[in-house]
Amino acid sequence: MYAELHARSAFSFLEGSSAPEDLVAECARLEIPAMALVDTDNVSGAPRFYMAAKKAGIRPHIGAEVTAAAGGRYVLLVESRSGYQNLCRLISSMKLRCEKGKAAATEEEFRLYAAGLIAMVDGTQPVETLLDIYGRGQVYAELQRHLHREGELRNQRVRALAEQWRVPLVATNGVRFARPEKRELMDVLTCVRHKTTIAEAGRLLERNAERYLKTARAMRRLFADTPGALAGAMELSGRLDFTLANLGYEFPRYPVAAGETMDTELRARVMAGAVGRYGRQHETAYRQMERELALIAKLKLSGYFLIVWDIVEFCRREGILVQGRGSAGNSAVCYSLGITAVDPIAMELLFERFLSEERGEWPDIDLDLPSGEDRERVIQYVYRRYGRLGAAMTANVITYRPRSALRDVSKVMGPGVDAARLAALVEEIQNLPRHLGQHSGGMVICEGQLDAIVPVEPATMPGRVIVQWDKEDCADLGLIKVDLLGLGMMAVLKDSITLIRDHYKEEVDLAKLPADDPAVYGALQKADTVGMFQVESRAQMSCLPRLRPKKFYDIVVEVAIIRPGPIVGNMLNPYLRRRTGEEEVTCLHPLLEPVLRRTLGVPLFQEQLLRMAMLIADFTGGEAEELRRAMGFKRSEERMKDIETRLRAGMTKKGLDVATQDAVVLSITSFAMYGFPESHAASFALLAYASAYLKCHYLAAFTAAMLNNQPMGFYSAFTLVKDAQRHGLHFLPVDVTVSEWPCTIEERDGALVVRLGLNYVKGLSRETGLALLAARAAAPFTGIEDLRRRVAAMSKREMNMLADLGALNHIGRQQRHRRDALWQAELAFRPVGELLADAVMPEEASPLAAMNGMERLQADFANSGLSIGAHPMRFHRAMLDRLRVATAARVREMRDGCRVRVAGAVICRQRPQTAKGFVFLSLEDETGTANVILNPQVYERVRATVNGYAYLLVDGMLQNQKGVACVKADQVRPCPGAGAVEVERHDFH
Repeated sequence: MYAELHARSAFSFLEGSSAPEDLVAECARLEIPAMALVDTDNVSGAPRFYMAAKKAGIRPHIGAEVTAAAGGRYVLLVESRSGYQNLCRLISSMKLRCEKGKAAATEEEFRLYAAGLIAMVDGTQPVETLLDIYGRGQVYAELQRHLHREGELRNQRVRALAEQWRVPLVATNGVRFARPEKRELMDVLTCVRHKTTIAEAGRLLERNAERYLKTARAMRRLFADTPGALAGAMELSGRLDFTLANLGYEFPRYPVAAGETMDTELRARVMAGAVGRYGRQHETAYRQMERELALIAKLKLSGYFLIVWDIVEFCRREGILVQGRGSAGNSAVCYSLGITAVDPIAMELLFERFLSEERGEWPDIDLDLPSGEDRERVIQYVYRRYGRLGAAMTANVITYRPRSALRDVSKVMGPGVDAARLAALVEEIQNLPRHLGQHSGGMVICEGQLDAIVPVEPATMPGRVIVQWDKEDCADLGLIKVDLLGLGMMAVLKDSITLIRDHYKEEVDLAKLPADDPAVYGALQKADTVGMFQVESRAQMSCLPRLRPKKFYDIVVEVAIIRPGPIVGNMLNPYLRRRTGEEEVTCLHPLLEPVLRRTLGVPLFQEQLLRMAMLIADFTGGEAEELRRAMGFKRSEERMKDIETRLRAGMTKKGLDVATQDAVVLSITSFAMYGFPESHAASFALLAYASAYLKCHYLAAFTAAMLNNQPMGFYSAFTLVKDAQRHGLHFLPVDVTVSEWPCTIEERDGALVVRLGLNYVKGLSRETGLALLAARAAAPFTGIEDLRRRVAAMSKREMNMLADLGALNHIGRQQRHRRDALWQAELAFRPVGELLADAVMPEEASPLAAMNGMERLQADFANSGLSIGAHPMRFHRAMLDRLRVATAARVREMRDGCRVRVAGAVICRQRPQTAKGFVFLSLEDETGTANVILNPQVYERVRATVNGYAYLLVDGMLQNQKGVACVKADQVRPCPGAGAVEVERHDFH
């Protein structure tokens, strides 16, 4: 027998070329009973290694190669739980102390965190020092044999040291990859790490392919001269008792009053909130709450719900919008606590989708917060509440994707590499870890300090720390996570409410909006949804007139149905046909009728997936949730096959024929990986309805808030402005005499208008903008020279941009045009000498002519990226009329099947993976947007034109059915004359 006690995985980040699962699988194949994963300065791969090893029956030992400040690395193996805690604290200590990417532990740190660890020396470390730190019996001498001269010289030194210091020998293979053929990929990763090429790497590369997992027989042959070293490895393996099953993680205990428990405290909070949500007589709701509270108490989760409630209460106290979403929306307890805004009783949502005893995992609550400063305030509140080492963000393991894989491999291999070899390497490297990043909002918290559970390290953003595990690893090992997610639309809603209060003198409560507002549903049915949350994309706009939402649940369906899952599963068109009566409503099986009735026999939501499995295969709630996770699990096809086998066995017992079973499995696999939970869709639908309501009734406030929170959503600021103008909203330009930093609202002739802010001046730093506002608050500017003198931070370039944009036209008493302002700005920056430095110089008249309309448009785009003046296409309308080009507004009124010619600025190019090669374009002119479809053959013929020009002229047949108009293109050309300005667009994402 042989145990491999020194293996790096790809989680050594460019220092290993096999995933932990691949190493475990190879161990199982070679009948290696135990292996130690010792990645470099981290345990990021440990959860995946542990989970795979547990399933394969391999003993998983944990360790790390820890970089020493004195040079080299110490190979440390975990013997006990205290040793694991010390390893985590050692890595945390050096990571938090050192500059990111340059961490190394000092001798004092090694000494402080030594208990429970075993060190292996390879002849490069000071044996005497390690014996002093770890103690006799805790240090082993490591032999490796990779068939090269230098290695044998090292082995001689190791044997001599072992004899001198009476240290036992162990044999390892210093594994870097599972199989010999992974050596080339290891070399590629080495070159990426050292920023070099294969041709220039030299001795940086592996000498041979010997660092792979070897059988016990092969290792006996290698170490025939030292058989005791192999026995030593097995003996040492037997000492390593710790596994990640023994983490000792505890969720923080929520403080309660004397005589109370967390269970009684949670019950009191829930019942108090339930009165406001349900009244006192809702029997179904209270029965469900009792069932949920009993399970929560049994699973000892009351503290978790109280802590999430505490975060929500902090948000309410601080005036921060917050809304829970995801599967938490299935819980009446979460609804009563005010964590979520969707009533799970009214919507008949399945609690087991959120929490069940059989699932054996913690619940997961996502909180949506306004992106930016408000979200950061909440994150910092959690850090303050639980301590800098009691809370941390989860990591995001950045892995190779096709583009990054091709980029790195191409750089390493250099020009002239064989295409087939390049493609093979690109395929191999995909999904391997590249580096450790930060998750967008997941936070784990614990009782005590997290650095005893998992190493923590500084995040890129100041004031934050992250754990070395991603969110799935944390979930697998029982660490409870709360997602604090930044959502741009939440910031827009918050800012809109403030602007409405200040300028409309009205208070808007998003929880009390009219439920069936005719203006909202009228806009949705016409797909007049630019800027509205989740319903503004081209695909959503093409669906809305067909679905014709009339009630809130229709919006829930709309949010969920334009997703890859329903589309791949062929659910979209059947649902729409059934809704309009073109197709009979049927179910896959009569047993499923109660589950699928609301969605016309078509499964659209993940909750339906669970109910389907429970009804037609007798799955328990926990088993059904396991099915959903397996179908969407990115790491294991075997896991999916195993659950599918059980599902089919259950359906066979129920008497379902093979064809019906295939249909059920197709629907489940299609939307399990991509579909929405119904509760998630409902939470998003609430935000969609709120955004639609504010746009329909408070357009100035909603538009200003949208402009102040860019970039977000599907459209550029320019398209948002043009859409608002078509709805009757007027805009005022940037003006240094009145503009604030953000866009604001002013009253003109009894109407509210939007004033562009200084934030829309490209290249004007926030520091300069705020300095300008401070100087203006002290006294109005008397002229451009006065502005230059009083705002010392302003550069000549910034002044010229303001002038070119027209922002200086009204400064002082004199009215001027843009070129006048440019002239005066140039004079203001010319040196006048010491004598006249403080003198107020009169403005000289400029000899320059005023800009014409096109020149102003070009200046607007160059300096702010948008224009509140005429649309660029209006300047070409006379020529376009001669070419018989229809406007976007006219296209919507034309008959189906006619030939049509359209033109406009490209504001969207899309080629969804689910569209079988079809390409979709949105062309904007001064009247709106025209949609264009190119089939794969046409696109390949005109690809260079479509991708290379900002303005296009398109000929084709008009398809105008059920309120959805689009041009099926057969010819595409550059739009003649257009192109003086380029509109920002949404391209292929």
